[in-house]
Amino acid sequence: MSDQAMNDTGILAYGAYVPITRLQRGAIHAANGWFAGGLRGLAKGEKAIANWDEDPITMAVEAARDCLDGFDRAAIEQVTLASTTLPYADRQNAGVVKEALNLPDAVGAMDVAGSQRAGTASLIALLKGAGERPALHLAAERTTPTPASEREMNAGDAASALLIGRGRPVARLLGTHSVTMDFVDHFREAGQSRDYDWEARWVRDEGFAAIMIPAIAEALKGFGRSGADITHFIAPIAVKGVPEMLAKKLGIAPEAIADTLKDRLGHAGAAQPTLMLADVLGRAKPGELVLVTSFGQGCDVLLFEVTEAIATLRPRLGVAGWLARRVESTNYMKYLFHRGLLCLDRGMRAEHDSKTALTALWRNRKAVLGLVGGRCTRTGTVQFPKTEVSVNPNDHAIRTQEDYPLAEVPASVMTFTADSLTYSPDPPNCYGNIEFVGGGRMMAEFTDFAPDELEVGKELRMMFRIKSLDENRHFRRYFWKAAPAF
Repeated sequence: MSDQAMNDTGILAYGAYVPITRLQRGAIHAANGWFAGGLRGLAKGEKAIANWDEDPITMAVEAARDCLDGFDRAAIEQVTLASTTLPYADRQNAGVVKEALNLPDAVGAMDVAGSQRAGTASLIALLKGAGERPALHLAAERTTPTPASEREMNAGDAASALLIGRGRPVARLLGTHSVTMDFVDHFREAGQSRDYDWEARWVRDEGFAAIMIPAIAEALKGFGRSGADITHFIAPIAVKGVPEMLAKKLGIAPEAIADTLKDRLGHAGAAQPTLMLADVLGRAKPGELVLVTSFGQGCDVLLFEVTEAIATLRPRLGVAGWLARRVESTNYMKYLFHRGLLCLDRGMRAEHDSKTALTALWRNRKAVLGLVGGRCTRTGTVQFPKTEVSVNPNDHAIRTQEDYPLAEVPASVMTFTADSLTYSPDPPNCYGNIEFVGGGRMMAEFTDFAPDELEVGKELRMMFRIKSLDENRHFRRYFWKAAPAF
């Protein structure tokens, strides 16, 4: 990449997503302390946990919506999703995200996995390959740690989004540096859900200290900078004291160490570096230098300079906004059930086959995955789903409807039911009729609501979620649900 292209290349916009539920670490220790008393020191604060109907795909969609506010989605050239917990091994996860965002079909898509550096490695690739059209970089994790482990205490679920391209970036790329070596601090074989972790002190001394410090020092030298120049130092490490140790060795001021979000969110794996970057960009000022690092079978280092464009970017929810959307939980048993770690008798109403007709999904993918309805070009009537004949009672016009995306349109509750008889992984099953601003109605499930919060007229926003799981064939059905507006 030429020097001029490098000067114009960087982050055009940022976004994030954090699930609403915050599991208290004290509740985890209260359940497991009899067996793993040594976890007491980690039983502070809370961690963000995804609901049963959330996964890296749905969380990436929400982060992307936050990031793309005010930008032309039709201009996006590439979508990349980085994660070590992707739901599909052989179905393009980024392709599902593309459909949910209602992006044009002429878009490249790529999944990146296999390392905690998946997020930064894919980000470097997009930055180095930036063209005239922007690319969307996503990272998301929904982990299933072993109960009563340190990883269970530290891990959190979240997603980040960065729009990468040339033009007027809010954070201009100044340089990148990477080292790769097969240092195995933890691992998870394909097909397994839980990681095996090695001894923490060895990882700290031989991994973080022996690998990261030389790599970052070499990177700073190559960038022509010193540690004292860094305004924000992003060290996405959950181990207490390690970011401070790195900063001291590298001459980085203690006040430059970025919040690891450990006490309020947890460590979101491959998404953590870019999640912390999004958090920093939410309060950064022009001229500040942001040093991003990541660790996993080596080390990635990226240096950004915040530009004047940060002041004109439309405010995002970002990490701070999503963290403010919070419901406290001490229900550790519910968390285990939703992670598939606790077998409960779900009753006969859960015994049904939910096979998905892939042919019908293909034909209706815009409606199902993108929530695209129809608008009559003659009468202006909006409806979902889109059909050949308009639902306008005074004019059943034929073949007059154009695509009308509804995912970003605010809605409100018309009717609601809290059903405790039908099976739901999170009873009661709440559903009802909703009405979109400007017209259009549909039957929808409600999510992220306590049953006593539902009322007619309540303002809503649509959110992309898992509708059901085909446990016989291991296929996930996605659709849009109605959540509280904010």
